[in-house]
Amino acid sequence: MRIFDPHIHMTSRTTDDYEAMRAAGVLAVVEPAFWLGQPRTSPASFYDYFDALLGWEPFRAAQFGVAHHCALALNPKEANDPRCTEVLQELPRYLVKDSVVAVGEIGYDSMTPAEDHALAAQLQLAADHGLPALVHTPHRDKLTGLHRTVDVVRESALDPERVLLDHLNETTVKAAKDAGCWLGFSVYPDTKMDEQRMVAILAEYGPERVLVNSAADWGRSDPLKTVRTGEAMLRAGFCADDVDRVLWRNPVEFYGLGGRLDLGPVAAAGALHEGNSVLRGGE
Repeated sequence: MRIFDPHIHMTSRTTDDYEAMRAAGVLAVVEPAFWLGQPRTSPASFYDYFDALLGWEPFRAAQFGVAHHCALALNPKEANDPRCTEVLQELPRYLVKDSVVAVGEIGYDSMTPAEDHALAAQLQLAADHGLPALVHTPHRDKLTGLHRTVDVVRESALDPERVLLDHLNETTVKAAKDAGCWLGFSVYPDTKMDEQRMVAILAEYGPERVLVNSAADWGRSDPLKTVRTGEAMLRAGFCADDVDRVLWRNPVEFYGLGGRLDLGPVAAAGALHEGNSVLRGGE
């Protein structure tokens, strides 16, 4: 089983997670920019974070044979903080970087006017840079948020076929599919989706243009949820080709839309990055 986790926050995870993921067949990841759990107090903290997603994190992933790409954005939650909105003006200089394969996470948290503005502006940035967009649908009032998201996408310069609507569930999948967007599902302990619900959705809607991710982050989460979903699919009677489509070919196709995805052989790029090693000084 080969696996591409299309939404995982590895900056919140340990090197043990990389090792376990690679052993289970996770060969590639996309890490979208997100809220770190505590509010940032200035745009400069975003730029340091973006630099880490472009430098340290790909280095760390490569030590374990995992191809790391990222998506960059002003996340929906912090789009409401006037201390952070300057990030929208600085994003273009980051979106030209080779390992940036999408704009994201963008979308809605509380569905405020500030979030409306940030979503529309960043969909335009995606169109301007020839990138697809990873869109976070809200965790509350999901169907209303989904419809509002689709309305903004339709008004934008970005084709819906270049948009991945993430954190979908049973209440939002049909509307997202009808909108012509890609369908993203986060399989996560206690919240979002679980493996059995994901299998049921796949049985009803099919595997076409469906991406499954772990969304593993600083919360109680599991970076092997993609693996467990693949195993659940096989137990439910899906064939190996269906599993490969959902867990590998679909994310490759979506993130390949920007022309920057590089899934060639991953070689560890030296022992140090900026003088630091994942071994913390070991041999």
